[in-house]
Amino acid sequence: MDERREEQKKLVYDLVCSEAYVPMKAKELAVLLQVPKDRRGELREVLNSLAAEGKICLQGNGKYTRGEAQRLAGIYRSSQRGFGFVAAEETGEEVFIPENGVGDAFHGDSVEIVITKTGSGKRREGKIVRILSRGTLRVVGRYQVKGKKSYGFVIPDDPRIPADIFVPAGKAGGAVDGHKVVAELTSYGGRQEKPEGKIVEILGHVNDPGVDILSIIRTYDLPEEFPERVMNQAARVPDAVSLADMAGRKDLRHLLTVTIDGEDAKDLDDAVTISRTDDGAYLLGVHIADVSNYVQERSALDREALSRGTSVYLADRVIPMLPHRLSNGICSLNAGEDRLALSCIMKVDEKGLVADHEICETVIRVDERMSYTSVKKILEDQDEEEIRKYESLVPMFRLMEELSSLIRNRRYRRGAIDFDFPESRLVLDEDGRPLEIRPSERNTATKIIEDFMLLANETVAEVYFWREIPFLYRVHETPDGDKLKKLAVFVNNFGYSMHVGINEVRPKEIQKLLGKIEGSPYETLISRLALRSMSRARYTPDNDGHFGLAARYYTHFTSPIRRYPDLQIHRIIKDDLRGRMNEKKAEHYRNLLPEVARQTSGAERRVEEAERETVKLKKAQYMSEKIGRVYEGVISGVTPWGIYVELPNTVEGLVHVANMRGDHYEYLEDRYELAGVRGGRRYRLGETVHVRVAGTDLLTRTIDFELADEGDMEDGEE
Repeated sequence: MDERREEQKKLVYDLVCSEAYVPMKAKELAVLLQVPKDRRGELREVLNSLAAEGKICLQGNGKYTRGEAQRLAGIYRSSQRGFGFVAAEETGEEVFIPENGVGDAFHGDSVEIVITKTGSGKRREGKIVRILSRGTLRVVGRYQVKGKKSYGFVIPDDPRIPADIFVPAGKAGGAVDGHKVVAELTSYGGRQEKPEGKIVEILGHVNDPGVDILSIIRTYDLPEEFPERVMNQAARVPDAVSLADMAGRKDLRHLLTVTIDGEDAKDLDDAVTISRTDDGAYLLGVHIADVSNYVQERSALDREALSRGTSVYLADRVIPMLPHRLSNGICSLNAGEDRLALSCIMKVDEKGLVADHEICETVIRVDERMSYTSVKKILEDQDEEEIRKYESLVPMFRLMEELSSLIRNRRYRRGAIDFDFPESRLVLDEDGRPLEIRPSERNTATKIIEDFMLLANETVAEVYFWREIPFLYRVHETPDGDKLKKLAVFVNNFGYSMHVGINEVRPKEIQKLLGKIEGSPYETLISRLALRSMSRARYTPDNDGHFGLAARYYTHFTSPIRRYPDLQIHRIIKDDLRGRMNEKKAEHYRNLLPEVARQTSGAERRVEEAERETVKLKKAQYMSEKIGRVYEGVISGVTPWGIYVELPNTVEGLVHVANMRGDHYEYLEDRYELAGVRGGRRYRLGETVHVRVAGTDLLTRTIDFELADEGDMEDGEE
């Protein structure tokens, strides 16, 4: 059989490579080769095999061409459903890898692929032909002993791991059935063999408090403890600002200064001052903790901070980028303490434009540590008790509100896009069990700080772009044109228009669209689709602008305690301010910044995934206590396998097609609809439905819903 198949492959390959051959579809090849209809399946298999080997290539028009397929290298990202994507190193392009093209690759592996399908306007497909290096070295999961036998398996927490991990006798490390463990892979298996490993850490029993979050920490390889050399270096950092540190800095301790943060925040890295100038303009000071004064480049502290990239905010804990002695101590802008800062002082006119600015090293002293809640009570709620308590600061807060509105309106006029989807606020008990889940509040106080920080980031980015100094920017590239054209066609079905230019798309067009749909029944639907069409923001030494903010210049300057890129650019700014930015120093940064951008962008993505998985886990735990309850929700996703529904408290679950009581259904991708289910009804993204909580799976962190009727809701249910 194998010999016959090889002969068939040679025959087809020779035909495709012949000079007389013109690109043909499979059916045309079958006619030319006189393949009977009952054997055309064999021809398909031959063509697929040749394409997988890269000897022929399937074009987007369905025709086969000759020539070696293009080979690319990149990182493989697996999905829960078996297929995945490879982000090509050279181009950044994401190539789709179907399930039958994955082979033995694991999520995170560095791989080589061949392109098997191409086509204009479509995502290319490929097959993994070689694993260059392994990205998954350890697997976190639940240990399961097989009966009375001495061996067992680790069932991975991460559904992207393709198989359970076999643990031979004597390799369990003392683990018993039901333990959460970390297994080190010793073999990656193959087509007929499971991966094999040994248990190197026992996290605790699956039901022990805190083990659920610890499992996520280990899955994403987040470092909990700081190395001894880092802690030793942190211990040598002073508790107070010295006179020597203040020398040569601008002293702003006489200015009325506040921080405004969440009640639980301990790493306070931004403070603000505001006043009126003689000509009626606003003088806004954004003062950022000078972390670089205590974290020297290439020190143990610096290398550890770069490795972490960012602080991690999980449901029940914070994993800081810097040791607490710095992040909550000398670097935190605590009220009543002298602190070193890097300040961006901006003169802002009545139109919200920065008319003048000064970037300088300063000494500040915060007069009051305010919370978003308190400032909201003063400005929005007109709370008399809160106003009396902070009487001396109230005029300052009202001036801030005034300026914030000017800045925001100017940003809006130039086309900045504001997707106001609420994040989840989790309330946990002392054992980490979720007591409440609700949308986080975005109020006047949070908007004030957001507007001031954005303005400082833009101002700093513009200054250093025109100074032609090596710098690190936060860029958000123009979205994929095909996605936006698809969105424009879709919204046209609802009577809305969006102009998509031939060569470029302007953020103003998306902003206009969001304005048109505000308050309409389709607001949620179209807003979600617009958000999904956006690119992902990243760090880079090249200033390519920020599409979402409609900003030509943007950087991250305002959070050096919790983000490494901010710390990095503080060093660049200080070298410039102190006259040390000579050609040798500039060359140093030109060589350094691309790797910093790559590392920190990757760290950001890893941390975002860990934070998202933690929230999903707590939501699944919370809804486990709500089985059978009925809620009203909005369809947040439509797929061939069912509809996703989001509840008002931000919890999202899936109604499987199999549970929608329809004999036949059709997935209409271009309209984001499921049609023909449950009595012929159509289900569309953004519609309101009633669902019953059918079940949860804490291992996969998912929630299952089933459709219900409004009359099934009990009093008090939402």
